[in-house]
Amino acid sequence: MKMRLLLLIILSALSIGCDRTMDSPPTEVIIFPQPQQLSIEKGSFLFGKDLTIHHAPRFENAVKWFEEFLAEGPGWKLSTSKDTKADLKIRVDTALTDEGYRLRITEDDILVEANTDAGAFYGLQTLRQLLPVDWEKQHTIPREDVMLPTLFIEDTPTFSYRGMHLDVSRHFFPKETIKEYLSYLALLKMNTFHWHLTDDQGWRIEIKKYPKLTSHGAFRNETLVGHYNDMPRTYDGTRYGGFYTQEDIKEIVAYAKSLKITVIPEIEMPGHAQAAVSSYPELGCTGNSVPVATEWGIFENVFCTKPQTIAFLKDVLLEVMPLFPGNYIHIGGDEAPKTHWKACEDCQFRMLKDRITSEEALQSWFITEIEEFVNQHGKQIIGWDEILEGGLAPNATVMSWRGIEGGMAAAEANHKVVMTPTSHLYFDYYQDTHPEEPLAIGGYVPLKKVYGFSPIPEALEPGAHEYILGAQGNVWTEYMPTFEQVEYMIFPRMIAISEVLWTGPRENLAQDYSKFLERWSGFQKRLDAKNVSYYDPLHQLEVGFQAKRDTLFATVTTPLPNATVRYEYNGSQQTYSKSVPIVTSGTFKAQMMEGNETVGHPYTTEIKIHRGIAADISLDRPPHPAYNAGGVNALHNGVLGSNDRFGDGEWLGFWGDDLSISAEWETPVSISTLETRFFEAIGQWVYAPKEASITWETAEGTTETVTLPILASNEASAQKHLKWKPTIPKQNITKITLHIPSFGIIPEGTQGAGNPAWTFIDELVIE
Repeated sequence: MKMRLLLLIILSALSIGCDRTMDSPPTEVIIFPQPQQLSIEKGSFLFGKDLTIHHAPRFENAVKWFEEFLAEGPGWKLSTSKDTKADLKIRVDTALTDEGYRLRITEDDILVEANTDAGAFYGLQTLRQLLPVDWEKQHTIPREDVMLPTLFIEDTPTFSYRGMHLDVSRHFFPKETIKEYLSYLALLKMNTFHWHLTDDQGWRIEIKKYPKLTSHGAFRNETLVGHYNDMPRTYDGTRYGGFYTQEDIKEIVAYAKSLKITVIPEIEMPGHAQAAVSSYPELGCTGNSVPVATEWGIFENVFCTKPQTIAFLKDVLLEVMPLFPGNYIHIGGDEAPKTHWKACEDCQFRMLKDRITSEEALQSWFITEIEEFVNQHGKQIIGWDEILEGGLAPNATVMSWRGIEGGMAAAEANHKVVMTPTSHLYFDYYQDTHPEEPLAIGGYVPLKKVYGFSPIPEALEPGAHEYILGAQGNVWTEYMPTFEQVEYMIFPRMIAISEVLWTGPRENLAQDYSKFLERWSGFQKRLDAKNVSYYDPLHQLEVGFQAKRDTLFATVTTPLPNATVRYEYNGSQQTYSKSVPIVTSGTFKAQMMEGNETVGHPYTTEIKIHRGIAADISLDRPPHPAYNAGGVNALHNGVLGSNDRFGDGEWLGFWGDDLSISAEWETPVSISTLETRFFEAIGQWVYAPKEASITWETAEGTTETVTLPILASNEASAQKHLKWKPTIPKQNITKITLHIPSFGIIPEGTQGAGNPAWTFIDELVIE
């Protein structure tokens, strides 16, 4: 028994407790997020049911949480004692930061030191993670005493804002579920919950002065089935909705406070307002009746800028602000089409009266008007990075979601910033490229990319670093109808961002990520004990194809260092040991094995060998960080992109940029055709260019350019793959260059109107 438990601790790095007969302390522990300073010492401490405690009065709330944890888990009740005699002492050290703590475990006692109740709470959360994982269950079996390692920890967070977001407008989650979500944040020392309460598809917070917001606006007649890009769209025909009473809100906010979590409510404006406009049509510009939205996307029924609507929003905020004691009210500010404003007499009169020169500047006026009102009531506004357009409201904090550029601009203008870019922190994006992953909105944000994120961009001026408060993982729930799916999408990515924000950005990503996965292999057992759903990255094969000179090689890596991989290439099955040369077109398959058992998803792809593989490919600009996983290699690695996901690492994405791609050969080649594909998903701002041109150069020094339209697709879907296949009847070609213009600005009346369109390009098949 002793040896078995010790091996589990050492080999699996599990922080599980052992029985009182154990005479050797564990040599390794798991703590997420990883402490700033941790040293394990020789010796052990017996943590038993007769434990006594003494704490300073300022730590009353933190200790109450710990006592409840022990009562619900092992069923123990701590008894109090004098400071000098207590087994667990929680003392004040005013030299520590507000959220910092020290934890020392000796053979005689446990000492937690902190300056504030928050610091003590985080110290006790660390102690919790040193206790057996099955203590996370409620009263299942009698609990035995356990041995804890003697150690010393000194710890404090790197960033002050450590946040997670949850959208309850697209799918509603009951009060107790929200509390469960908050408990996950507390476990990982996250301190901010951004609660997205209103949108086109449902208004979720009771406003007593405007009861129709919930009696009508909290319910939609039906919900979209499948993906937004599926054509024809289908619906479930079932009324759906729900909302939180103000008493529910108070209860949840109080619970969050007990976990040292500040709740930021989001009341969307001026866009994403159709549920409100459906409830009170006079709030819009047209006055027309509209339904609560039954599908996802961006809608033109935004709040009008007329005095009546502004008065309504101030009334709403007067009821919202007292419910949330934190400093911030999130007002959205994103994705607000200006179509109705342009045709609205009230809006145009406002522009004329106040000398507002554009509808973008009118939105800035709108945001500033709301900000002044919020400031008058002792709070600050925070909004998505679109609030930068037309001029940023004087005291606003920016959430930079469309990239890091908006956050950099705001920080350099001395505005506070929370980084939430789609490229790294949208947890509604796929985390695996396997087709069996549950339906998601799109995109691809794997765990390693989250773990490699730094909230402070390298290009940001040093003097502006102080304005980056931290970062936040975003969870939009269009495609998450159940809380189990929410859990699956946030774990373990939330663990990764918690460590970035607490411990700090990674300096050696490859090395640190490997150690992260080792610790994850033990921590997942804590989630199992809590019956939490999660994605397991340990069974994700990473398969890549890359040309070396004129030969393509397949490489396979696994997160598990001792895992075996079996691969099959054109019928030949072997155990993988080194890069596999691929010399003919065919099918490549791979499967991770543990002994004779398969684990994880099988990998299968078709390989196309063509002349482009041997070319030196270059781009005149890098792909967008959200869609650059494959790099330039994705354009000539023999693998076509997915037919239904442009975030698979094979499609390269460019946002609003014209693009040039060059392919060069050392030895002149003969080429007859070049074929590539462009993704088009208008609902997700992805547009194929209308045409493109190609220039080829020969060994004789001649050049020629042709411009050809992008071939229309016959696919009956909102998601298409448009082909471009120019003929090149030339010999002795040394270089070809593709010139691909962006579609441009997305037109009015469509999703993302006014924003630059995305361009996604696939493999360059050159034959």
